Amino acid sequence: MSTNQIRANSILPAHREDIELHTADGLTLVGELARPLDRDPVATLVCLHPLPTHGGMMDSHVFRKAAWRLPALAGIAVLRFNTRGTSSVRGTSEGAFDGAVGEKYDVAAAIEFAEFAELPNIWLLGWSFGTDLTLMHGLDPAVAGAILLSPPLRFSEPEHLDAWAKSGKPLTAIIPEFDDYLRPDAAKEKFGDKAEVLPIKGGKHLWVGDAETVLDEVVKRVAPEVETPLPRTWDGPMESGDMNAYADRTVAAFSDVPVPGPLVSGSADSAPRPRE
Repeated sequence: MSTNQIRANSILPAHREDIELHTADGLTLVGELARPLDRDPVATLVCLHPLPTHGGMMDSHVFRKAAWRLPALAGIAVLRFNTRGTSSVRGTSEGAFDGAVGEKYDVAAAIEFAEFAELPNIWLLGWSFGTDLTLMHGLDPAVAGAILLSPPLRFSEPEHLDAWAKSGKPLTAIIPEFDDYLRPDAAKEKFGDKAEVLPIKGGKHLWVGDAETVLDEVVKRVAPEVETPLPRTWDGPMESGDMNAYADRTVAAFSDVPVPGPLVSGSADSAPRPRE
């Protein structure tokens, strides 16, 4: 069997199933669970995506690549879903974007699903808006730890970070050198000794071109027994995903859309800012 380069659209073998999450406030959310084909998972990632108002969804590229690669390469289960009101190829979750308020039920439903599915070693992997959901709503007894990709700290408050620190659960903030919101020096000041701050040289908020680096760092933390860097080639069957399905979620499509802030009177952000 030939050796193939793992590319952006490469889909490695896994057991994949469409799932539905049911929130305590009565909504049905759509998602997918990808598990290793030939073994029990060693860890589980519950992925919390970037802002849906700016193209964020369960298929945002780092999460898509995690689900397409990590079950085979690292034995990690990957649970992705669309938060309320969010659409992707998988479908549209019920409800509407709620500025990180109602989304607390979405996070709880995802963790509960992972628990009921008896998935091991549950970690939250938040990206941008998803990092705020992680800090605000993810500190659950069933969660082993969390990783924050490009945290803007837009919705969360210092007390949320304090609660994570007090819990003693591992928390890592992966910070791109050229982030649009929070760069490494500022991140070290904001997080202090309450989280591991990992700067990524040359990285940007959307991690374009750096997904492999991010996935290696994630695996180091959730499954330290897995050798990294992960393989960049695959000896075995490989499918290709349809990249055209995500053409309407490009950065340019949201260049003039205001980035929302917390739903507090007078605090919403009305000026266009860097995109998710």
